[in-house]
Amino acid sequence: MKQLLGAVREYAWGSRTAIADLLGRPVPTPHPEAELWLGAHPGDPSSVIDSGGKTSLLDVLAADPEGQLGATTAARWGNRLPFLLKVLAADEPLSMQAHPSALQAAEGHAREERAGIPREAPNRNYPDPTAKPELLCALTEFHALAGFRDPHRTVELLRAVSTPKLAGYVDLLAGEPNSDGLRALFTTWITLPQPALDSLLPELLDVCVTHVREHGEFELECRTVLELGERYPGDAGVLAALLLNRLVLRPNEAIYLPAGNLHAYLDGTAVEILANSDNTLRGGLTPKHVDVPELLRVLDFACGDMPILTGEPDEQKHLLTYPTDAPEFELSRIEWADGESDPVRLAADGAQILLCLDGAVELDGPASMSMRRGEAVWLAASDPDVVVRPSGEHTKIFRATAGSEFPAHDTL
Repeated sequence: MKQLLGAVREYAWGSRTAIADLLGRPVPTPHPEAELWLGAHPGDPSSVIDSGGKTSLLDVLAADPEGQLGATTAARWGNRLPFLLKVLAADEPLSMQAHPSALQAAEGHAREERAGIPREAPNRNYPDPTAKPELLCALTEFHALAGFRDPHRTVELLRAVSTPKLAGYVDLLAGEPNSDGLRALFTTWITLPQPALDSLLPELLDVCVTHVREHGEFELECRTVLELGERYPGDAGVLAALLLNRLVLRPNEAIYLPAGNLHAYLDGTAVEILANSDNTLRGGLTPKHVDVPELLRVLDFACGDMPILTGEPDEQKHLLTYPTDAPEFELSRIEWADGESDPVRLAADGAQILLCLDGAVELDGPASMSMRRGEAVWLAASDPDVVVRPSGEHTKIFRATAGSEFPAHDTL
């Protein structure tokens, strides 16, 4: 049981306040801070803190993989921590993207290796051979686009904002309001020549302005299109946003993004847990590389409402788990209201990362340590069970572990 020091990542879409405030640093920061990484990602591993100073978690795992990860996890994931825990703070939209399955990632990685594409090349889609499912849990109100909306509802939206140039595309989906119709319309839009986009989008934006002014039924969706159109003029992702569920998550609500789910995070602060992978296929809203044929190869056009997870209660009071089919990770939330002090016992059944978001806790094992807001702790598989006790004020921590069941999605 040791303190874990995360790595702060600066990206242009990040916040100048959220992560710094969590870590107790002055705000605003000189540059946007987008993510706090807690894990053993080779690009920016966390550090374990003990009496000897700081040691990279990568080095800690390499020195004792079975003791740190547990024999089962070490064997399943090649002595590698399979998950990465993040705090994500978005003040601007991220790119529209999807991630491959394990089989797609392995095939794509092998193909690009044979082609000799450098792993750091901007046109590299598969820098590693692993899947990248994600789960995002809101800490503040969090806005996102995720998953294809029911096509019947999308037809209603498109008719509400229809223009002469858009009408034919509305008819395309209305004639086949299912996954095949969504695939056809999305493929058409994402491959439109730039002159066609430059002609179509201004009309759409004008109609969206009117819809917002009149407080129409799809006001939120139209506001999103206008915001994206302003930030990414002439981008096909602005059209694609019309096809996706527009979500507003409340604190503690979560969404699970399996392989092939097209999504874009828009605004807010959240905890995110994901497989320890960099494989991303972008579909727009970005100046980065967009590989349309490869994106279409991995996209899942299943449609309907995006399930919202709130956490399933455990036998222990205060412990809730967000279930998914991802073998790489599992996220749990432990929360106490003011005045509550019931302890929670965390079994030593594998590597764990604990992150305190509110209040403070005492961790009791053979040794004891405290964890306050913004602090994290690494629990090795070889550590004994730990009893967590809150300070008495409102307290919330998140617990990240490897998935409890595997294999779940396709494997090699």
